[in-house]
Amino acid sequence: MDSDTGRFPFPFQPYSIQEQFMEALYATLDQGKVGIFESPTGTGKSLSLICGALTWLRDHEAKKKEEVARLLQEEEDEKEQAAVAQAGSGSAEPDWITAFVQKKAERDQVNKLKDEEIRRKKREEKLEMIRHNSQLKYALKRKTEEQDELSKMLQETSREAGPETQESTQDAEDEGLILAEYESDEESAPKKGLYDDDEDDLEEEHVTKIYYCSRTHSQLAQFVHEVQKSPFGSTVSLVSLGSRQNLCINPEVVRLGSSHLINDRCMELQKNKHAKAEKAEGEVKRRRGVVKATCPFSGFEKLMTMRDEVLVEVRDIEQLVNMGRKTHTCPYYGTRKAIPAAQLVVLPYQTLLHAGTRQASGIQLKDQVVIIDEAHNLADTLTCIHSAEVTGAQLCRAHSQLTQYCDRYRSRLKAKNLMYVKQILFILEGLVRTLGGKVGQNPNTQSSQPGTELLTINDYLFKANIDNINLFKLQRYFEKSMISRKLSGFAERYEGAGVTPHTHGNKENRRTEGLGRFLQSLQNKEPVPPEDQKGAEDTKPIVASPMMLVESFLFALTSANKDGRVVIQRQAYVSQCSVRFLLLNAAVHFAEVLKDCRAVIIAGGTMQPVADFKEQLLLAAGVTEERIREFSCGHVIPPQNILPIVLCAGPSGQELEFTFQTRDTPKMMEETGRVLSNLCNIVPGGVVCFFPSYEYERKILEFWENTGVLQRLAARKKIFQEPKKANQVEQVLSEYSRCIQRCNTSPCGLSGALLFSVVGGKMSEGINFSDDLGRCIVMVGMPYPNIKSPELIEKMAYLDKNMPHIGGRSPGRALVENLCMKAVNQSIGRAIRHRGDYACVVLLDRRFSRPATLQKIPEWIRTSTQTHTSFGPAFASVRKFFLEKKQKALN
Repeated sequence: MDSDTGRFPFPFQPYSIQEQFMEALYATLDQGKVGIFESPTGTGKSLSLICGALTWLRDHEAKKKEEVARLLQEEEDEKEQAAVAQAGSGSAEPDWITAFVQKKAERDQVNKLKDEEIRRKKREEKLEMIRHNSQLKYALKRKTEEQDELSKMLQETSREAGPETQESTQDAEDEGLILAEYESDEESAPKKGLYDDDEDDLEEEHVTKIYYCSRTHSQLAQFVHEVQKSPFGSTVSLVSLGSRQNLCINPEVVRLGSSHLINDRCMELQKNKHAKAEKAEGEVKRRRGVVKATCPFSGFEKLMTMRDEVLVEVRDIEQLVNMGRKTHTCPYYGTRKAIPAAQLVVLPYQTLLHAGTRQASGIQLKDQVVIIDEAHNLADTLTCIHSAEVTGAQLCRAHSQLTQYCDRYRSRLKAKNLMYVKQILFILEGLVRTLGGKVGQNPNTQSSQPGTELLTINDYLFKANIDNINLFKLQRYFEKSMISRKLSGFAERYEGAGVTPHTHGNKENRRTEGLGRFLQSLQNKEPVPPEDQKGAEDTKPIVASPMMLVESFLFALTSANKDGRVVIQRQAYVSQCSVRFLLLNAAVHFAEVLKDCRAVIIAGGTMQPVADFKEQLLLAAGVTEERIREFSCGHVIPPQNILPIVLCAGPSGQELEFTFQTRDTPKMMEETGRVLSNLCNIVPGGVVCFFPSYEYERKILEFWENTGVLQRLAARKKIFQEPKKANQVEQVLSEYSRCIQRCNTSPCGLSGALLFSVVGGKMSEGINFSDDLGRCIVMVGMPYPNIKSPELIEKMAYLDKNMPHIGGRSPGRALVENLCMKAVNQSIGRAIRHRGDYACVVLLDRRFSRPATLQKIPEWIRTSTQTHTSFGPAFASVRKFFLEKKQKALN
């Protein structure tokens, strides 16, 4: 491998740590390994990932072309040799025939490579033509406008149709809610799916590609902008994937607001588009002359045009939506059609890490590269994605909806469907019973005995009396019949969204008046519980189909008994109770990704401590130690630009140890106030102070207000506090920033601002406190998670039983320490965001000085860390640090 680092195209001269990062990344991809890469924020991690990975992809494709050319040449040479041998041989079975048969597999491979090469060349030629042919673009635009005019005319004609046609349409829509005839695997040979014929014709070979995923759409957009600015911006084929909620441009669908409703409506419109195929299968006979609503933005030609447009220019989600609106083409389906030919696919965590979502999106991981960025919470993310929760109110709504659906359409449902519907109703009765309630009664008025119960999956199935039901067959029924979506359409059509508490009442009324009216009659008669004891639906948004949540929960129960637990949380009323599946073994789902991919890169700004990743996600998933590569680079800032201090005692000599027993004492809170007051006197600009929890923040601020500490702090810096609501974060940050700027530019009696925040809160991740916004980060205590939490207790027990005890240490206890230090590292990483930045980090707790704890702090911070057992030297060190920076700025 060429060691010349100039081989990595870069928009500017890279830092040496960026060159090291790209070299390590290239080698990891080339050797098909699993890499854990740590590169602090401000070191250009995104650009290093882009240039390193795309350079490898370029070289990989070049090698592949050379290999194809070599094999094709060898085939030609062999044919010539065979012809010569045949001419000179008179035997009945010449040697060349034997050799020819022996090399059949190689010939098949050559033919496959030939086909791939032809397809690749056609694709490249087409994309190149689109890139440079403005006349073609104009023709496509004109064709789109003509199609739009036609669809508008059809809509007008539909609106002018008489009442008879509208009634006919209504009946047809009602038929669309009926479950199609269902046959299980044992009863029928596998049939082709509804769209299989089309898919066979249209399916493309997936080129070698890189899947890049991150947590949020804003992080993905930022990455796409970095690609646009990189040397690969004009040549790489990039596709940005998003949810329907982010990409839909159909105003009739977007106005529904809820992601569940948007998904349901979109699926319904897509199903209507394929009505002909349904009819051909003979599943549902449609009345003649009835035209069902379809999406005007998802025509086949339009989507094919958008697919090509997406591949020739790098665009983020917002740019894709704008292009979709201009061309009247659906970006959601257009981008999915572009996946096979794309070289770089940018997508959110959920889409990549959840097998069902991957399959639905058309993502194939076999022999591909996956890069997971911002991966410090990867294990937690996998746990959340594959956990499921459903409330008592939602279970009762699902039972009510399904009962009324069954009553209305009983005569039109086949026996097999009725059997499964009754099975689902039986399961729902069992689930509600575990919460202490009964179906058919109002969950808002049914009382329950408060408490928490934690069970294994098998024990829960026995408790609900559903252990004799084959959940795997039921899962297949849910998927094939799409009963959750049909139930959602039924509830939407009959106005009530299915929130009926129980199903007593006149059946004929339900059949003729619909759910909405029936619900109204119930609401007028049922008593309402006290204000502070209302059901879960008063505080949680009502989703379109509670059955979808039930479906997710039942799927989760198909996990292996040892891999999960079920938590039953009972409240005063059944509607407030909930049952939750908790995934204990995240590796079981990540193993699918690791097994299929050629290479996987787990990257982040702060990955320490990495023991969690290796033990719980990689080694537990069957990855060998030899396949794992770790890389951690330092920061681009000089060492003198950061001053990390572990402070073991305060100004009065009080030892600083914020244990659960001591942190609430007046002495400890007074001493913390003294430390902060002294720091605010000498630190310019902004000070960000992190507390271990919202409850402790409330207590200490209340104490400081009563003892005058807050007034002393406010005399030096204006005080801000992290807001409770997420939509207020931007406003508080903006005011905090403006205050610091004002203090810097005009004398106002203050030296800056002080921001109180919480570890793991809204400002401990993803927020940029660069330059004067974060000259000093103060960490009050060690933010250990709640060790009495049933979920954490169960997770610790699982790890102690299934993970190796390294050095005699309990894996469960190590998890608690690692969760604490990960949270600390994320919070202190908010400062130092670029090469010229500088900041002081003060860790207020003597426990930070323990060698094992210090080892879990990122190396670039750890190497500069000073431990002070008394306050005086620490204070002098901080004052000297900022005086030197001020002097340097003046020079």
